[in-house]
Amino acid sequence: MKRIYLFLGSIFIFSTLAFSQAYEGNIEYNKKKQQAIQIDYSYSQEAVENAIVQKIEKMGNKAKEEKGMFNKNKGFIVFKNALIIDISDNGMDYIIKVDRKSRKEKDETTLYLIMSKDDVNALSAMDATGVGKAKSFLNNLLPDIEEADLELQIKAQDETVAKAQKKYETLRDDQQSLEKKIKGLQSDLEKNIKDQEKQQNEIENQKQVLELLKGKRKATQ
Repeated sequence: MKRIYLFLGSIFIFSTLAFSQAYEGNIEYNKKKQQAIQIDYSYSQEAVENAIVQKIEKMGNKAKEEKGMFNKNKGFIVFKNALIIDISDNGMDYIIKVDRKSRKEKDETTLYLIMSKDDVNALSAMDATGVGKAKSFLNNLLPDIEEADLELQIKAQDETVAKAQKKYETLRDDQQSLEKKIKGLQSDLEKNIKDQEKQQNEIENQKQVLELLKGKRKATQ
């Protein structure tokens, strides 16, 4: 009975982790602490980032990533005056940051969503319905993340297959090269054997001449 409870408990814990709900939090952006909607996913940073960027871009919005060595907003992805009907009927700036929780937790990621209007954080002015829509947008992102994660797995496996194929082709080329060397060595070996036979015959002939000469020496004595 204890095993059943433990099993059910593990299912509950797994479900809680897999279906984490969005919540309100804070993150620093533009040197200010910004109110944001955030959510935790049990997927890689790359899968989560690919999923949300592709989803928003498919709605006709264009992403711009903050870059630069001295840019304190580096890593943030900005959709200027974007329209996300699932959240609002009005255009806003949607600022996204996707962070891996730690170096050890490669498949534990936190996504932050800042909403801004005229360079002013819009979350505080939103009513409960608006905030709920923003949370639902992130809650409903899981299928997109799963799809993005699958594509990354396919890409990684494709690279693994390509590496294996390249290694096979290298081994095959090595085999052909070795076979050519073996053929050359075989030819050299056959020639060497023939030369040995000729040389052996030459030795016998020279021995006979030597014996004839020695025979002459005995006859004169």
